[in-house]
Amino acid sequence: MTEQKIQSQRIKQLEDEGYYVIKLIKTNKNGIPDLVAIPPDCGVLFSEVKRPEGKLSRLQEYRLKELKEHGVRTEVYRG
Repeated sequence: MTEQKIQSQRIKQLEDEGYYVIKLIKTNKNGIPDLVAIPPDCGVLFSEVKRPEGKLSRLQEYRLKELKEHGVRTEVYRG
């Protein structure tokens, strides 16, 4: 079984257990694990940074809504 198939299987398992799972592609920290699994109502904060006049894309709005529905704190930070 390929690593990609194993990873997909693990993502499904975690989501079935109620986690919000994010596959990390590129981070500012080398060596960070491939997946982040966030349990409901865990206190994590996701911050979308925008200029004061910046607008959220539809996808960004959707993801923020999805996170909020999972009990994760979100913000749009405008400096």
